[in-house]
Amino acid sequence: MPGARRRKDGRPGPHGELSRSFGRLALLGAVLVVAGLVGLCYVGFATLTTMILFGWLLLVGGVVGLLHAFQSRQSNFFWLAVVVAALNLAAGVVVLRRPEGAAETLTMFAALLFLAGGVFRLAGGLVVRGPQFGWTLVQGAFGVLLGVLVLADWPHSSLYVIGTFFSLALLFDGLGLIAIGVGGRRVVSLVEEEGQGRGQGGGGAGPAATTPPA
Repeated sequence: MPGARRRKDGRPGPHGELSRSFGRLALLGAVLVVAGLVGLCYVGFATLTTMILFGWLLLVGGVVGLLHAFQSRQSNFFWLAVVVAALNLAAGVVVLRRPEGAAETLTMFAALLFLAGGVFRLAGGLVVRGPQFGWTLVQGAFGVLLGVLVLADWPHSSLYVIGTFFSLALLFDGLGLIAIGVGGRRVVSLVEEEGQGRGQGGGGAGPAATTPPA
């Protein structure tokens, strides 16, 4: 049935709407994949763009926090909310005025996190020796190696580390959305074909069931 995806009023049926939703999801994933690939080609630009977006997010979060604090100024946490919102605003202004310096600070912070996380994984794996002993050691060694490499090239590494991580996140998120969208459309198509097959089988069996016995 070619028109099974549409209702009698011409609007798409539930299967058609669901298939279109999965199609839009796959299209969004393709956009994210392209953005991730462009970011990997221009990691310096991706780093600067990421820091600018981060600064604006801090500013917007600070403004929203201030509005929420003044709306609930009768609560006991009014001044704490004001201080947190003011810190967000100040951090957003600093990041927007000095995105390169903010990138250097965040890169060092990320490298220290990788290094500390890798050391703790290695120590925990050697002490516990659980079923994932080998995988834990590999993760810990990778984290230590990544932290050492980033720190060894700091502050020059701040020009590409954040942009690379952000672009890789966009790329993998986009691939995941494409997989979900394409798989969802296939599932909807299979369900629709199965429903059409049942409908045709039921239509053929109907007249025979109502024929009176000879």
